[in-house]
Amino acid sequence: MDPSQLERIMIAVDGSEHALHSVKYAASILDPGRFSVVLFHIFTRVPESFIDVQKLPGYKYHLVSVDAWEQQQEKTIADFMETAARVFSEAGFSDESVSVRIEERKVGIARDIAAELRSDYRAVIVGRKGMSEFKDFMLGSIATKILELVPVPVWVVGSPQPPRRVLMCMDNSEGAMQAVRYLAGVLDGSQKCKVTLFHAVRGLGGVRKFIREVFSAEADKGAAQKLENELTEAAKLLEPSFDRARTALVSSGMPTDSIAVKIESCAGNCANAIVEEAEKGGYDTIVVGRRGLSRVEEFVMGRVSSKVIHLAGEKTVWVVS
Repeated sequence: MDPSQLERIMIAVDGSEHALHSVKYAASILDPGRFSVVLFHIFTRVPESFIDVQKLPGYKYHLVSVDAWEQQQEKTIADFMETAARVFSEAGFSDESVSVRIEERKVGIARDIAAELRSDYRAVIVGRKGMSEFKDFMLGSIATKILELVPVPVWVVGSPQPPRRVLMCMDNSEGAMQAVRYLAGVLDGSQKCKVTLFHAVRGLGGVRKFIREVFSAEADKGAAQKLENELTEAAKLLEPSFDRARTALVSSGMPTDSIAVKIESCAGNCANAIVEEAEKGGYDTIVVGRRGLSRVEEFVMGRVSSKVIHLAGEKTVWVVS
């Protein structure tokens, strides 16, 4: 197929091992017949202010020349791009469907990435960590800024392992269904992946423990019954959404026995409940929608998705617009 007709995916890379995790994860899940990949790097030169300081007569701590440092950075990213291109080649991608873009920093890393993403991309993929502790800190900020700036799905990759168990976070919103359709489209009937449609009900999850410790066993029974009623009611309300989601996944070719449904009660923090379920169930990828039924819900969903990214550790998180 003509590469210009393929759906483009950006992988924002910095030459680090964790950026290579993103490359390997993408190569393991993307269909070479449907997607092309752009390996995108923002090159940051040494600030001019530092160069000016080095020129001062009293500056005696010239540990390394600016030119040598920049040359080393250029070599590092060139070697990385060669390795990344080889990973995609081994996964079946043609040379024409994998391109390299290296741009000098203009406004800032997140905003420069966002500017490039205005050119018809299907998603942007970033690694969870960078080349240093300082960069790890900055990456959290960059991922959050990208979420705020771009309308395309953002994948924050924590591990190079291909997705085998996916936690698809659900509610009654069209945003959640859009995320399901997006997941179905990317997986494209994968026979190796299992998906759990998951919803966390805000309510009595923490209250029951408090009642058990402070009050009588009878009160605990009452709390347990209320919790059971709460989960039953939530299941009824979400049943149409679960049915639609299951239909979308099956229509893409996923076996019905690879799709499960789970509803849990939480003490009020949905992001914590999502990550706890991902840890407990051994999920490697979490998918959350970014949009809700109203502007208020969209704001809440945005906060949930950002917090999930920060709490998810080595797990990969997709935030789908």
